[in-house]
Amino acid sequence: MDRPPVVAGRFYDGVADNLNAVVDGFLGLGAGRREEPTLLAMVPHAGYVFSGAVCGRTLAEANLAETVLLFGPNHTGRGAPFALWSEGNWMVPGGPVPVDTELAEELMAADSHITPDIEAHLGEHSIEVVLPFLQRLNPATRIAPMAVSMPHLDVLKQVGRNIGQALKVLGRPVTIVVSSDMSHYITHEDARKRDAMAIGEAVKLDPAALFNTVRSNNISMCGVMPMTVGLFAALELGATRGELVAYATSGEVSGDYDQVVGYAGVLVS
Repeated sequence: MDRPPVVAGRFYDGVADNLNAVVDGFLGLGAGRREEPTLLAMVPHAGYVFSGAVCGRTLAEANLAETVLLFGPNHTGRGAPFALWSEGNWMVPGGPVPVDTELAEELMAADSHITPDIEAHLGEHSIEVVLPFLQRLNPATRIAPMAVSMPHLDVLKQVGRNIGQALKVLGRPVTIVVSSDMSHYITHEDARKRDAMAIGEAVKLDPAALFNTVRSNNISMCGVMPMTVGLFAALELGATRGELVAYATSGEVSGDYDQVVGYAGVLVS
């Protein structure tokens, strides 16, 4: 089954030529692709006018595999806790982005928590808004999109480790891309302080500390569950280094510093 775009014309331009020009501009903010393969990248998913610069710079500096395992939060509350779109294409104005069915099958075999489920994705924007960037970087990109809404750390750890083991034996490289915004609707200064706590644990490659820091400090990071499972998987793949590439808030665009959303770009290798 193919998935049509649900936020084209709202979060990003719905006309392919216009969209490609905007995305290329954001990708041009990067300092050049890293030599070491990227095991995990975390990027934001807001409207491009707010988060596109952070997303573009981060992905431009990443060294991505042709196959990308995408983890995103579930804002709608529908569907399974580890909802995998297992076949077909995801459509964006630039054309279809095909699902890697072999990887999807391996993921479902690796852990019984991972189930084929389209319901979690039908109205969800968090993965969709990343796809035009991936497509412009490499038109041959194939994806395995998963919405993660599991609130229990022990299960996130188990599933993440099993995913990492499955990727190790797949026989070809896969990059994990996590879609997450940071603090929501607090002041610019509070967002920077709170987000720095969460980002600090992420770049130290400590998924349990990230999860617990977000929970204990009421940090409204919508993708903490996807990032937690992604970091556990990356550690299984041998991750040794995390880096904050970019950080911004919506206030820097809108001029409203009283109610902002934070955006971070992180690379793990």
